[in-house]
Amino acid sequence: MAVRLGELLLREKRVTPVQLQEALNHQRQHGGRLSTSLVKLGIIADDDITAVVSRHCGVPAINLREFDLDPSVVRLVPPESATKYNVLPVGRSGTTLTLAMADPTNVFAMDDVKFMTGLHVEPVVASESAIREALARCYGSKAMPGDATGGGKGADLANLALQELGTDSENIEVVAEAAEIDAASLEKAGGEAPIIKLVNALMLSAIQKGASDIHIEPYEKDMRIRFRIDGQLQSVMTPAIKFRDPIVSRVKIMARLDIAEKRLPQDGRIKARFVDRGRNRDIDFRVSVLPTLFGEKVVLRLLDPEGLKLDMTKLGFEPPALERFMRAIRKPWGMVLVTGPTGSGKTNTLYSSLAQINDPHVNIMTAEDPVEFNLPGVNQVPVREQIGMTFASVLRSFLRQDPNIILVGEIRDGETAGIAVKAALTGHLVLSTLHTNDAPSSINRLMNMGIEAFLVANSVNLIAAQRLVRRICSQCREPHPVSAVELTEAGFAPEDAATVTPMRGRGCDRCNGSGYKGRVGVFEVMEISERLREMIITGAPSGDLRRVAMDEGMLTLRQSGLEQVRKGLTTLEEVVRETM
Repeated sequence: MAVRLGELLLREKRVTPVQLQEALNHQRQHGGRLSTSLVKLGIIADDDITAVVSRHCGVPAINLREFDLDPSVVRLVPPESATKYNVLPVGRSGTTLTLAMADPTNVFAMDDVKFMTGLHVEPVVASESAIREALARCYGSKAMPGDATGGGKGADLANLALQELGTDSENIEVVAEAAEIDAASLEKAGGEAPIIKLVNALMLSAIQKGASDIHIEPYEKDMRIRFRIDGQLQSVMTPAIKFRDPIVSRVKIMARLDIAEKRLPQDGRIKARFVDRGRNRDIDFRVSVLPTLFGEKVVLRLLDPEGLKLDMTKLGFEPPALERFMRAIRKPWGMVLVTGPTGSGKTNTLYSSLAQINDPHVNIMTAEDPVEFNLPGVNQVPVREQIGMTFASVLRSFLRQDPNIILVGEIRDGETAGIAVKAALTGHLVLSTLHTNDAPSSINRLMNMGIEAFLVANSVNLIAAQRLVRRICSQCREPHPVSAVELTEAGFAPEDAATVTPMRGRGCDRCNGSGYKGRVGVFEVMEISERLREMIITGAPSGDLRRVAMDEGMLTLRQSGLEQVRKGLTTLEEVVRETM
């Protein structure tokens, strides 16, 4: 900001051209910032510079010498980083961190502090000397005088990433199939491998924050890294565009992909081990690389076995719906379908179903693309379409393996659907997924794949559509009254709207100010009764199937969501956003 500050002070007539030149000469001889030279030479007071910068940038100014600092807030930024950028955190409100800065135009400092803390940064201006004094008071000998140099932006980002996690690089290591890459040796490399440290720190941060995906996205002049937490994408940092290729290459090396191939999509897998409260945990990352206009976009999906809930009573089923579902998966033959978009929890529901019916006396076989979690006692087969090992070919092989229960990861085409239906009609229980919006429309989807109506009617036992809505944080939950009109418009009956009091999360440290922590499912469970079978055979439209299913006790996705609102588990806004 040296030249800009000088021009600004000249425009404000706070210094003369001669005085500015004298300060610039002093800066060249002694180093440091222009503002420091101006103050040392007695040309202008520190507070006057702060006032000018505040007016110019439209950022409030504070006097740190009269400000009571909260130690818990100050500790959010490590002393080395605070000293390097000459910044100091002075307050926090929800997800917003107020940061005192001598130079509020330093976007690199704000981006790095945002990455370290996971909070939005609101700058305020303070004098350089006041910040240095406050740093000395708060950090003591840990505060390093002078400007930090060396290492480059990549090293800075990597160090900040590790500092944000409050740990060293031994907390995570990448496990290869034939060898282990120990992160301790990467830490030893220091500035020679800043990208390695940064990528490892990103992975560890995603694990600790409970993210389900990491998105690395290139754009024309910059790039963006986001985490998907509780179904919502949240920006965590925006590295400079020069780090695009090194970050992508590092991920591809870890996933054993071709780093020279930038024209075609690639898929791979990373196995990481990290220390959690003194014990080792293994987590898989499913890696997808896709060429875009400005480079390769990378998505890493976290597959955490401990995040898998195998207790069906905790998934969000209403008791009558759960009873129907359990009855269907305990039948000796037939088909049970779980439908919904990507990321709606279908895999979790199917794995939970297998856990309920897994028994040493039955042969369970699964065809998955890919196999997400290892289930003891289950024969799991990964589909590899590039070598001709499709769902259909695997299913044919299954029928020669004497199975009792078959799980098909997804029914994508008519051939797979036909084999699955025939398996369900010949004494096997078949579990699978479809990509449809609700339960009744799954019937038409199977018919559109070329399956005869009478085969669909006689093979399908139950269809469950599901969505995931964010769960209200239990630590900051509070009543949030909504008008009866609004509740009625959302779907509550008028008599219920007068008595229901929705809840919301106020926002706290546990939920990072969002008001939500975790997710819960909403389910639409349609059991195929004799009446519905007759309607399917006669080609009844999905609307008619829905009406009859509701008469027989089916709750729609919206009704199931409203039950979760009634229980105080989620908000009305979440249900309206996810259901119709």
